[in-house]
Amino acid sequence: MDEPTAADDLGSIPEGFAGQRMLVVPRQVVDEALRHPVTGKLLVTDAGWFPHAARHGRERAHGAREHLMLLCTGGNGWCRTEEGQVTVTPGGAVLLPADRPHAYGAASDDPWTLWWFHFTGADAADLMQAARTAAGGPITHLRDPAPVASLVSQVIDALDAGPTTAGLTRASGAAWNALAQVIANGRRAPGPSLSPLERAVEHLRSTAPQRTSVSALASMVGLSTSQLTALFRRHLGVSPLRYQTQLRMGRARELLDGTTLPVSAVARAVGYDDPMYFSRQFTQFHGTSPTTYRARPSSP
Repeated sequence: MDEPTAADDLGSIPEGFAGQRMLVVPRQVVDEALRHPVTGKLLVTDAGWFPHAARHGRERAHGAREHLMLLCTGGNGWCRTEEGQVTVTPGGAVLLPADRPHAYGAASDDPWTLWWFHFTGADAADLMQAARTAAGGPITHLRDPAPVASLVSQVIDALDAGPTTAGLTRASGAAWNALAQVIANGRRAPGPSLSPLERAVEHLRSTAPQRTSVSALASMVGLSTSQLTALFRRHLGVSPLRYQTQLRMGRARELLDGTTLPVSAVARAVGYDDPMYFSRQFTQFHGTSPTTYRARPSSP
């Protein structure tokens, strides 16, 4: 779990990178989770997103304790292993086995945006080996990195909910899926990929009601925040944040129409911790309160 430490870095910025997200599972929790029948097979111990990570780098003479996957979605960097040094460009997925020496860092002129996670467990070595075999080495280039970045974002969200068995299990599932997509990449037949807007919308729909920042969403699909916002406004008529609110409110209507859940439970189900704030948002969005909406006469 040494991703955040400064002892082995190559001039990294101690306070991190503007807008970054980074989660580290406490060692005691890791030890307990490795004894669990599910998370013991694949467990994420650290995960993060470093946007425009100037001067970021790590050098580990003896490798990391866990296996590590890095995904570059913008800028450039490099990675050095026993097999040599390679340049990492957008779409590059780097696969670093545990306990093997390596070093990596951001390019000085165009620093990378990096999604990453450490993983361990009974099946971790087999997954790493399968990914490296499919890649033909320590790095593979994904034709469309957005789905994998979306899954790493889901890993981060799951860990951010707290080091519970449920959260760790969700993180494990998303990590397994991310690695499976990297493995399949080397065998995937070429074909048209989704547009950046379609990939962004797909991520938001699959992760709702969890809110994703515009900067994180833009980095997943290889655009600037202004470019992504312009695409949303041009094709969907709303900003990315407004689109997320639409998804939340649509789900709220479904729950109000199709369940007897209290309004407070509906609020929590669509991502609002404060029921009063949810009610104000719902009223502003629909012109009526959740209670009044539910009490309206049903269609014949």
